Amino acid sequence: QVQLVESGGGLVQPGGSLRLSCAASGSIFSAYAMAWYRQVPGKQRELVASLHLGGGTYYADFVKGRFTISRDNAKNTGYLQMNSLEPEDTGVYYCSQYIWWGQGTQVTVSS
Repeated sequence: QVQLVESGGGLVQPGGSLRLSCAASGSIFSAYAMAWYRQVPGKQRELVASLHLGGGTYYADFVKGRFTISRDNAKNTGYLQMNSLEPEDTGVYYCSQYIWWGQGTQVTVSS
């Protein structure tokens, strides 16, 4: 069983930045790709970015050039650096590996 715990969310003004973290329990973090999803009000959960074992990345069009996904296998932690945040980025952000999900962290972009 793997547990994923997100942190780093909060309230930020438009144009600001946040870095989300996803801490994984256990010793198999490095064996799986990871991804970040978000659920914004009124919409279904959607894929934001993914990072594959070979280093390849995917970004949704709405975050390209603004968000960066990364991981530190030595720390069993994944990250999502979010820059140039917009009010439309407001929502709950989840990290995921294989069948496991974190509980989510709230991001609110508002002046």
